[in-house]
Amino acid sequence: MRVFLVHVRDPQFYALPAKHRAPNGRIRIMGFPPIGIMSLSSVLKRAGHEVVMFDQANPETPNDVILDEIKRQKPALIGLSFLSTTSYPYAKILARQIRAADAKVKLAFGGVFATLNAQLVKLQCPEVDFVCRGDGEQLILDLIEHIDDPSGVTGVTWAKDGSMVHNAPRPLERNLDQWPFPDRESLPLDFIESMPLDVPVVLSMDRFTTMQTSRGCPWPCVFCDIPIFNEGKWRARSPQHVLAELEHLQNQGYGGLYFVDDHFLLQPKRIEAICKGINEKGLTIEWGCEGRVDSVCQPLFPAMAKAHCRTLMFGIESGSQKILNRLKKDQTIEQVTTAVKTAKKAGIEIVHGFFVVGTPDETVEDVRATMKFAARLPLDTFGFNRLCVYRGTPLWREYIQRGLVDDARDWFKYFKCTEIDPTCLSGEVVNAERSRGLLRLFAYKLFRYPGQTFTLLRRLLRHMPFRDVVYLIVKPFLGKKRGATKAEVLSRAVEHGASKDQAAALTQVADAELEHVIRESQLERKRLLESS
Repeated sequence: MRVFLVHVRDPQFYALPAKHRAPNGRIRIMGFPPIGIMSLSSVLKRAGHEVVMFDQANPETPNDVILDEIKRQKPALIGLSFLSTTSYPYAKILARQIRAADAKVKLAFGGVFATLNAQLVKLQCPEVDFVCRGDGEQLILDLIEHIDDPSGVTGVTWAKDGSMVHNAPRPLERNLDQWPFPDRESLPLDFIESMPLDVPVVLSMDRFTTMQTSRGCPWPCVFCDIPIFNEGKWRARSPQHVLAELEHLQNQGYGGLYFVDDHFLLQPKRIEAICKGINEKGLTIEWGCEGRVDSVCQPLFPAMAKAHCRTLMFGIESGSQKILNRLKKDQTIEQVTTAVKTAKKAGIEIVHGFFVVGTPDETVEDVRATMKFAARLPLDTFGFNRLCVYRGTPLWREYIQRGLVDDARDWFKYFKCTEIDPTCLSGEVVNAERSRGLLRLFAYKLFRYPGQTFTLLRRLLRHMPFRDVVYLIVKPFLGKKRGATKAEVLSRAVEHGASKDQAAALTQVADAELEHVIRESQLERKRLLESS
């Protein structure tokens, strides 16, 4: 059977100009590859099916090209994979375009958002035949085998005789070693490593990819839907299986990768075995990961550095213990300080801190405490995002109880907390405090950690034009002389960040307006690439 797999993005991804193509001729993209559809592709191919993949990060395969290929190749099943609330508008529009182009092809949605909102998605998007919930590997094999009558396929929401059918949930698969490595070579793109900041920060021009060595995180942070998606469980691949994939990637010419595990730093013996295996096999591929600051794996940071762990990211969130408690982070200020200092002392080259501002019950003093705390920590990089709320998180349930969101009306929307929660500071106050705090933070870093600062700038200047590095530094302080029009805000929300701020507005746009906004944004993206 021929299957098309499409990774739908709210494009925070940037294609490098044509002159920067990879040695193999592929377009280079800053960002993470679509490991979800790559994993499904390898599973399908092993079962004897034909697979064609598309990634919306590729400027050479816009929707029109995908639709033309559907008409030409006539797949039996098209799977649209997307992760979040902000990607849903694009998936919805593309599904309708596909259905208009082919009235008979079977169409499926998958991903975290689809899983958590399956019945609502099926009602709002009748063009979609199947909404697939949970892990996709065995599900897609079962669905293909019973595509005309999926009554017995667990984890599928569909319609029969005009009525919705919500099949039983699929049990979580614990044997992750059974699946083949993701099919990275069939997608005509190469990815390079960049930092998760508003301005794209290139860390290396080496061939880059991602790996998932475990799934899930059991901690109850109020802004996160991962525990619900994974039923509060954590599942991991064996060290031997992870090492085999690392060796495979190095043989394919990859120079860097990032473990996209929700919490890599959870099981010390497993991490120790992976690091030991990397050294024994003589692997030189550099890698990064993220985890909690209260991890018991901190004594292994030196071993991780020796095994070429270059980047370690922590979800710090706040420098106020009151706010950490409000977010249910289950961590302390002292644990944050210890983790960051231990990572730097161990020789981890880049230690990054994720922070949020604009949280419920946060005061100006709390924001200032966060900025001062970030300045004192020996972090190499940091990001300060405004907290947003979306369905499937504990904070969303709280907002329903408080009457701040209507679950029936708002389920597919995405809100900045500062816009709807009266216990939050206003957006204007948060942005002003963030800008002033960043100015003081940069100054403090420059004088307190000059060696660390210049080492990072030297790394960035290896791969980025000087003007882009300057823009990265001054961007947080650039004020607006006039407000953007609604059309400008929405259009830019599709292609550019302040994505977390502006994508919230996009999710609330009426369907009739969505298609126009996305079309205008795609034209803008094309003009930017042509002028590069």
